[in-house]
Amino acid sequence: METIELLKTTRDKTLAFYDLPESELAKTYGPGKWSIRQILNHLADTEIVLNERIRRAIAELHPFVVVFDQERWSEQLDYNTYPLAISKAVFAAVRTSIIYLAEKHYAGSEQKTFFHTAAGIRTLQQEFDKVAQHNFDHIKQIEIALAS
Repeated sequence: METIELLKTTRDKTLAFYDLPESELAKTYGPGKWSIRQILNHLADTEIVLNERIRRAIAELHPFVVVFDQERWSEQLDYNTYPLAISKAVFAAVRTSIIYLAEKHYAGSEQKTFFHTAAGIRTLQQEFDKVAQHNFDHIKQIEIALAS
């Protein structure tokens, strides 16, 4: 599946998960793993971070971006109690922006680069692909949790 289509299908699947009942949101995909609620809050924050990287890669010449500590974000922002209504709105709005930018800039995006403090030199195309794949991987985790 092409990246732009995957961005759209993963968006639609993810948005539906935000409306799960509380009993389902507490499920995890394995011992010691994040709950569905935590994953959904993480997805909203990750969209923000990756959107900023994408925008920098488009607008700046060889920008420098830093890694973010997802475990620390989960703890410090308290993903266990952070309101899902806020995260759902953030996820929906930011993903709409990313899809728009991908439709406009994906072709030729392998030419635009940025420097990531952990991964080194990356391309805009890799970052668009990462957004889609990251979301896809978390959908699989949510589906495992729901099946348990």
